[in-house]
Amino acid sequence: MTKRNKIIYWVATLWLALGMTATGIVQLMQSKDETDRMSHLGYPIYLLTLLGIWKLLGVITVLIPKFPLLKEWAYAGFFFAMSGALFSHFAANDSAKDFFGPALLIVLTVISWYFRPAERKLINA
Repeated sequence: MTKRNKIIYWVATLWLALGMTATGIVQLMQSKDETDRMSHLGYPIYLLTLLGIWKLLGVITVLIPKFPLLKEWAYAGFFFAMSGALFSHFAANDSAKDFFGPALLIVLTVISWYFRPAERKLINA
Protein backbone atom coordinates (compact mmCIF):
# COMPACT_ATOMS: atom_id res chain seq x y z
CA MET A 1 0.00 0.00 0.00
CA THR A 2 1.38 3.38 -1.00
CA LYS A 3 1.80 6.18 1.51
CA ARG A 4 -0.80 8.21 -0.41
CA ASN A 5 -3.41 5.43 -0.18
CA LYS A 6 -2.66 4.90 3.51
CA ILE A 7 -3.25 8.61 4.20
CA ILE A 8 -6.49 8.59 2.18
CA TYR A 9 -7.67 5.50 4.08
CA TRP A 10 -6.94 6.87 7.54
CA VAL A 11 -8.34 10.35 6.87
CA ALA A 12 -11.57 8.91 5.45
CA THR A 13 -11.82 6.25 8.16
CA LEU A 14 -11.24 8.65 11.04
CA TRP A 15 -13.80 11.15 9.65
CA LEU A 16 -16.24 8.28 9.12
CA ALA A 17 -15.66 7.05 12.67
CA LEU A 18 -16.14 10.56 14.06
CA GLY A 19 -19.35 11.09 12.10
CA MET A 20 -20.84 7.71 12.99
CA THR A 21 -19.83 8.04 16.65
CA ALA A 22 -21.32 11.52 16.93
CA THR A 23 -24.60 10.59 15.26
CA GLY A 24 -24.76 7.30 17.17
CA ILE A 25 -24.40 9.08 20.52
CA VAL A 26 -27.00 11.70 19.55
CA GLN A 27 -29.39 8.92 18.55
CA LEU A 28 -28.84 7.08 21.84
CA MET A 29 -29.49 10.31 23.77
CA GLN A 30 -32.83 10.67 21.94
CA SER A 31 -32.90 14.45 22.08
CA LYS A 32 -36.08 16.27 21.14
CA ASP A 33 -34.60 17.21 17.74
CA GLU A 34 -33.78 13.57 16.98
CA THR A 35 -37.16 12.25 18.07
CA ASP A 36 -38.90 14.98 16.07
CA ARG A 37 -36.80 14.10 13.00
CA MET A 38 -37.65 10.40 13.30
CA SER A 39 -41.34 11.19 13.70
CA HIS A 40 -41.19 13.51 10.68
CA LEU A 41 -39.67 10.69 8.63
CA GLY A 42 -42.35 8.28 9.84
CA TYR A 43 -40.13 5.98 11.90
CA PRO A 44 -40.71 4.74 15.46
CA ILE A 45 -38.55 6.35 18.15
CA TYR A 46 -37.09 3.02 19.30
CA LEU A 47 -35.23 2.84 15.98
CA LEU A 48 -32.91 5.54 17.34
CA THR A 49 -31.58 3.11 19.95
CA LEU A 50 -30.93 0.40 17.37
CA LEU A 51 -29.20 2.78 14.96
CA GLY A 52 -27.09 4.31 17.74
CA ILE A 53 -25.89 0.94 19.03
CA TRP A 54 -25.22 -0.42 15.53
CA LYS A 55 -23.25 2.68 14.56
CA LEU A 56 -21.04 2.52 17.66
CA LEU A 57 -20.40 -1.20 17.20
CA GLY A 58 -19.63 -0.58 13.52
CA VAL A 59 -17.09 2.11 14.40
CA ILE A 60 -15.32 -0.23 16.82
CA THR A 61 -15.29 -2.97 14.19
CA VAL A 62 -13.90 -0.75 11.44
CA LEU A 63 -11.15 0.67 13.66
CA ILE A 64 -9.82 -2.49 15.32
CA PRO A 65 -7.41 -4.74 13.45
CA LYS A 66 -8.38 -8.16 12.13
CA PHE A 67 -11.95 -9.49 11.75
CA PRO A 68 -12.27 -8.73 8.01
CA LEU A 69 -15.69 -10.39 7.71
CA LEU A 70 -17.11 -8.19 10.48
CA LYS A 71 -15.58 -5.15 8.77
CA GLU A 72 -17.45 -6.01 5.56
CA TRP A 73 -20.69 -6.17 7.55
CA ALA A 74 -19.93 -2.85 9.28
CA TYR A 75 -19.22 -1.08 6.01
CA ALA A 76 -22.37 -2.58 4.47
CA GLY A 77 -24.39 -1.51 7.51
CA PHE A 78 -23.07 2.05 7.27
CA PHE A 79 -23.90 2.15 3.57
CA PHE A 80 -27.42 0.76 4.07
CA ALA A 81 -28.18 3.06 7.00
CA MET A 82 -26.99 6.20 5.20
CA SER A 83 -28.61 5.32 1.86
CA GLY A 84 -31.82 4.67 3.81
CA ALA A 85 -31.47 8.08 5.44
CA LEU A 86 -31.02 9.72 2.04
CA PHE A 87 -34.06 7.97 0.62
CA SER A 88 -36.12 8.82 3.71
CA HIS A 89 -35.27 12.52 3.42
CA PHE A 90 -36.08 12.40 -0.29
CA ALA A 91 -39.44 10.69 0.38
CA ALA A 92 -40.26 13.31 3.03
CA ASN A 93 -39.47 16.15 0.57
CA ASP A 94 -36.82 17.53 2.92
CA SER A 95 -34.52 20.37 1.91
CA ALA A 96 -31.04 19.88 0.45
CA LYS A 97 -29.33 20.52 3.80
CA ASP A 98 -30.87 17.30 5.16
CA PHE A 99 -29.07 15.29 2.47
CA PHE A 100 -25.57 16.56 3.27
CA GLY A 101 -24.80 14.46 6.38
CA PRO A 102 -25.90 11.08 5.04
CA ALA A 103 -24.33 11.77 1.62
CA LEU A 104 -21.00 12.70 3.20
CA LEU A 105 -21.04 9.56 5.36
CA ILE A 106 -21.77 7.39 2.30
CA VAL A 107 -18.81 8.94 0.46
CA LEU A 108 -16.54 8.41 3.48
CA THR A 109 -17.76 4.82 3.81
CA VAL A 110 -16.96 4.03 0.18
CA ILE A 111 -13.54 5.72 0.32
CA SER A 112 -12.59 3.98 3.57
CA TRP A 113 -13.76 0.61 2.24
CA TYR A 114 -11.99 1.03 -1.09
CA PHE A 115 -8.64 2.18 0.33
CA ARG A 116 -8.49 -0.21 3.30
CA PRO A 117 -5.21 -2.11 3.66
CA ALA A 118 -4.95 -5.71 2.47
CA GLU A 119 -4.90 -7.09 6.02
CA ARG A 120 -8.30 -5.46 6.62
CA LYS A 121 -9.88 -7.05 3.55
CA LEU A 122 -11.88 -10.25 3.51
CA ILE A 123 -9.69 -11.78 0.81
CA ASN A 124 -6.12 -10.60 0.46
CA ALA A 125 -5.76 -9.69 -3.19
